[in-house]
Amino acid sequence: MFDCGREAVGLVNKMLAGDRRALAQLLTIIENEKPESSHIMHMVQQNQTNGYYIGVTGSPGSGKSTLVDKIILQIRSLGLKAGVIAVDPSSPFSGGAILGDRIRMQNHALDSGVFIRSLATRGSLGGLSRAAKNSARILNASGKDYCIIETVGVGQIEIDIVDSADTTIVVLMPEAGDSVQAIKAGILEIADIIVVNKADIKGSDRLIADLQVMLQENQRHSWWQIPVLATQATKDIGVKELFEKIEEHRRVLGETGHLQTRRQEQRVTEFMEIIEQKIKDFFKECKKEDTYLKKITEKVKAGELDPYSAAIEALGSNDLFQNLLMKMRGEFKKEGVKHA
Repeated sequence: MFDCGREAVGLVNKMLAGDRRALAQLLTIIENEKPESSHIMHMVQQNQTNGYYIGVTGSPGSGKSTLVDKIILQIRSLGLKAGVIAVDPSSPFSGGAILGDRIRMQNHALDSGVFIRSLATRGSLGGLSRAAKNSARILNASGKDYCIIETVGVGQIEIDIVDSADTTIVVLMPEAGDSVQAIKAGILEIADIIVVNKADIKGSDRLIADLQVMLQENQRHSWWQIPVLATQATKDIGVKELFEKIEEHRRVLGETGHLQTRRQEQRVTEFMEIIEQKIKDFFKECKKEDTYLKKITEKVKAGELDPYSAAIEALGSNDLFQNLLMKMRGEFKKEGVKHA
């Protein structure tokens, strides 16, 4: 189905053999959305291992990175390997990550059993870019037993994580209005485990009690009661209990068949997202070259035609869609994708 370039094949094979440099190069290619990305992801999908995906999200300053750092220690204590995708806010100028979560996890820099990569959101409002999701798949294929995805802490729009993680951990902190924010953000709808970090701060008991009441009133599943755990990540307090709860959730997902169901739904979501993004990208290119689209865009710009009427008119144009189809087929031919 894919006529993969030699370089892409070589890098993937080196990565599968344990070459960390090749792994880093592949992640860079994926993050920069290079043309060979499709080849790489096809090969990566064919080499997925039994790695488990943990999503960590929550409010700014709640200590997510420190908590991830301690979870890595729990994983390594079992002799298992961990990969981390730390999603940082994007620079509006370069598109690059600007916080650098790897700085807060530098204890693992020399550990060959840990691989940490910071990625930018690239404008993704849900906290996860396509590159971040693909990067997690690459870490899985590289043989990591656990793939941790830590999302940017923007509070109310980090729901994309549920489309990539097997277990989603929501991290909150006392005295930050988090009990109210949790309701507004739909946090309770995505959490498998809720962690109140910095539990030594005044108000933690109240926050935990409020969350437990909310969960009792809004129980999502009959097969899993969402736990609310107290941690102090900087002191490594409560982290062992958190990891045990992650393992319990993993076991329950497997026993009830929900792990397989989640991953099936995630694959369908990913499929639809790729189609939507491809069409959007091709449409932007057409806007630069298609005479009809340029003309109707100018009418919208001048106020001669409202955006809704213009959109309906454009969608009814056979010439526009013929041009779009030709451009898409040309691009797929470059990527090596065979079509009917």
